[in-house]
Amino acid sequence: MIILTTIYVVAVVLVLFGAAIFIHEFGHFWVARKLGMKVEEFAIGFGPKIYSWKRDGIEYSLRWIPAGGFVKLPQMVTAEALEGQTTGNVPPAPPFHKILVAFAGPFMNVVFAFAIATIIYFVGLPVPVNPPIIGYVEPGSAEAKLGIQEGDVIKAVDGKKINTWQDIIINTAVARTNVLPVVIEHDGKEHTYRLQATADNALGLKLLNLDPRDHPEVVKVMPGTPAEKAGLKAKDVIISFAGVPVASQEQLIGLIRKRGAEATEMRVQRGAEKITLSVTPAVDPGTKFSQIGVMLGGESTQLYIVQKPGPTPWKNIGGVLEQTCMVISALVHSHETGVGAKDLAGPVGILTMLAIEVKTDYRLALNFLVLLNINLAIINLLPVPVLDGGHILMSLIEKIRRRPMNVKFVEYVTTAFAIMLLSFMLYVTVFGDIKRLSFFRAMFNNTAQIEQTTAPATSPPAPAK
Repeated sequence: MIILTTIYVVAVVLVLFGAAIFIHEFGHFWVARKLGMKVEEFAIGFGPKIYSWKRDGIEYSLRWIPAGGFVKLPQMVTAEALEGQTTGNVPPAPPFHKILVAFAGPFMNVVFAFAIATIIYFVGLPVPVNPPIIGYVEPGSAEAKLGIQEGDVIKAVDGKKINTWQDIIINTAVARTNVLPVVIEHDGKEHTYRLQATADNALGLKLLNLDPRDHPEVVKVMPGTPAEKAGLKAKDVIISFAGVPVASQEQLIGLIRKRGAEATEMRVQRGAEKITLSVTPAVDPGTKFSQIGVMLGGESTQLYIVQKPGPTPWKNIGGVLEQTCMVISALVHSHETGVGAKDLAGPVGILTMLAIEVKTDYRLALNFLVLLNINLAIINLLPVPVLDGGHILMSLIEKIRRRPMNVKFVEYVTTAFAIMLLSFMLYVTVFGDIKRLSFFRAMFNNTAQIEQTTAPATSPPAPAK
């Protein structure tokens, strides 16, 4: 069963990701053909060819590196390092034609995103039931002194509305300051507090000093293990590990695996008492995984409510644009937010997140595809040589100058930026995606319960206290 599930997930991920690349390149291909421009190759991926065939003088190919694709147009600016050398002489194309061809790829991604968002509107969208209810406030902390209590509900962080605990984490991480305005509801009344966020945790992102409601519980402590040496006992409820609030067994396992042989602070609730322990996870010589030696219990299934109809296409795309702007702003103001290139997702991270959504529910995978297509369109419109925006910029320069730019100069610049882009993707993969593999694995192993509802696409219902 596990093997069949894995095969299914891999196949669907390749189809969905390939569809996003295909629709982008098809935009270039179709417009180029309509304008009478020469097309030599249509490729999905980079690097060595997996399979190729020819039809009507055009070579079609699938390649090993699933980081994009290209349509080889000798009348456009090309990078021989990626697309290979062009053969034969072809007449130059008008700058306006080249602009239309370059713009067609991102435009098709936007059209595709709207089409998928329309489907989601009719089939509905599963929304996680993870209400922003505070589960723990450290006694004597600044938050406790302000009167914040367990059971209070967070309504807004840094001026942004909150529906789930994930919203709290995201909005806190991308905020430009460590002191954030937080709106909290207590006994039906809303109060605004200015709370300190810190990045002293295994994630390296700013977090509020407030914990969510759900935590895994220790069922059994194995003798002679780091957990026993640390003083962990059965029925202890694990609140945080390495400064990160713990909300599931899988998350805790992922955090433990990152801290092999490192003394780590663990906060637990023992009855009515909150205790801080220090545990040093041991690395298993066989599996190479870090463990502390406990059996965990508690609910690890994420509940989703399907809201039907789903968000309107405009609302869905608007949410994606808002999220993208938040990330860009966080990167631009990296000094204030602490968010850097290492926190981005490369090809491995993107494919893994898509796999997690596919395994959970096909509608979540489609919604992720909306996000992917909009971001592909935005990134490709950046005025950087080798990207579509770079083609548009150079064509505009050619139009203004009324003569083509030096071919060798353009080739060198395009190839240089292509190498820089691939190097950046490699950096993000090595220092971001690979370091998060244990976290991705834990998310992939999570189970989900999908419940149907005809409620409109607003905030998910909160369980009774």
